[in-house]
Amino acid sequence: MGWEHDLFALFDDLEGQASALHAAERTAEVADRSRAEYQQVTLAGRLMASTGTTVTLTIRGIGPVAGVIERVADGWLLLASGEHDWVVSLGAVTTAEGASIRSVPEVAWSPLTRLGLASALRRIAEAGEECVVHLVDGSRHDGALRRVGADFCELVEGEDRRTVLIAFSALAAAQSRS
Repeated sequence: MGWEHDLFALFDDLEGQASALHAAERTAEVADRSRAEYQQVTLAGRLMASTGTTVTLTIRGIGPVAGVIERVADGWLLLASGEHDWVVSLGAVTTAEGASIRSVPEVAWSPLTRLGLASALRRIAEAGEECVVHLVDGSRHDGALRRVGADFCELVEGEDRRTVLIAFSALAAAQSRS
């Protein structure tokens, strides 16, 4: 009877070792899958999950701006900062502090979020509001957006009402004046 006990103890030990090896392999596989899935996460997805949250964004050509993310869409976001609203080009965002640890995959976004930066700027132009357009090189233009093209916007500025064309690739943000 002693040898049977030893044999069962050996089988139990082997089964325990097999379970431990399986658990170690599974842990490594889950970690690999997690890393592979995280490679699909975008900055826009993280910021979308942060809607309604106060964040500090560092924007190229402007510096840090703190505010509440009100909307995230294709290539831009709306940030409410004190008395100003900022339409920020996502390509100009260099850092974000205070963002959610979660993300929303772009396939789960509302169809309205497919509207690009041009749509947001058209809303400003239609309202006829004065704004400050900040460029990624640190320069800025004060005036009113008149029209918005496919890859640029037209701003009227100064007392002489001169027209300035601004390429979207150079635009960091449009800031409301009120």
